[in-house]
Amino acid sequence: MSQLKKVLAVIPYSYLPYYSGGQKLIAQFFDHLGRETNLTLVAVEGMDTTGIQSYRVVAMLKAARSRYYDFSLVKKISHLVKEEKIETIIWEHPYYAWLAYRVKRKTGVRTIIQTQNIEYQRFRSLKKWWWPVLKMYEKWSFKMADFIFFITPEDKEFTEKNWHISPSKSVLVPYGVTINNYPTDRAACRKEVAATHHINDDEKIFLFNGVLSYQPNIDALKYILHHINPLLLQAGIKYKIIICGKGLSADMNGLKEYADQNIIYTGFVPDIDIYFKAADLLLNPVQTGGGIKTKMVEAIAFGTTVISTKSGAAGMNTAACGEKLSVVPDNDWKGFANQILSVSYPTATTPDAYYKAYNWGEIAKKVVAVL
Repeated sequence: MSQLKKVLAVIPYSYLPYYSGGQKLIAQFFDHLGRETNLTLVAVEGMDTTGIQSYRVVAMLKAARSRYYDFSLVKKISHLVKEEKIETIIWEHPYYAWLAYRVKRKTGVRTIIQTQNIEYQRFRSLKKWWWPVLKMYEKWSFKMADFIFFITPEDKEFTEKNWHISPSKSVLVPYGVTINNYPTDRAACRKEVAATHHINDDEKIFLFNGVLSYQPNIDALKYILHHINPLLLQAGIKYKIIICGKGLSADMNGLKEYADQNIIYTGFVPDIDIYFKAADLLLNPVQTGGGIKTKMVEAIAFGTTVISTKSGAAGMNTAACGEKLSVVPDNDWKGFANQILSVSYPTATTPDAYYKAYNWGEIAKKVVAVL
């Protein structure tokens, strides 16, 4: 056991069952951290916790938005810290920084903020008018914290350079995967997915997935439909593009008008891992939103080659990816399509170094060692 005998984590929203990469990050990171520490997690009321085994859950946060300004939480969490002799609190996202500050003042507990993006940059890219206010709040939260866990080296370096956050309190904690070696069942998964969607043996499978109520994913989908796929159709190759994800708006009519253009829309699939392993390529034309694109981390772990825009590939350990990641400039859709055509028959396997860099078990052990 490490010096971190008792850890508390505060998660400001429901993350189980997980539908997005961010929710999955929280679920899997704390599951593995719970195996290395004595972990208690403060969660939103009503969340399904039946599958949690490695840590204890205290459902203390209201399901309503008022939880973000619930001042009774200062006393409740401070009491929990003292009663359980908690040494460290990990606050997911900076939104509760005001609460973290007050609890820290009352208890002296070590305070960590774990962030999945530089939040103000994400909301600025989404054209939210209030991003300057968030910027000031976020900067203050990082200066207040004892440590900050960053998901990408770009975010870490940005705060060190522009906000003068000390490198000694900045820790890189990347998004991880649960597998630790190259999968042996890719052919079987390909056969299963092809049978489900009536894909011929001589057709390549290209995959795009993500929550389709999230604007950066909607934009990326439209880049595929309106810019990339027309170029692939002109090239005359045999392929299908599978689109997976919940939240597609009704006005897009299940992408039925694109069904004769090699587009297959599945909606939400309960086991996306099968689709990752079945695909020849993952397409990632995302250009906004910030943070790391978790779909890329998982796809490469499952042996799928990724074609990505430069913005979409931010945060990736490109050296560990080897030949499994190909990056093209933003907005260069001709170049994106040409890259698909040039690597549509990938044979390279995912390097062993990738699994050492991105396995959740290894990441959790490094976090415990750092603290």
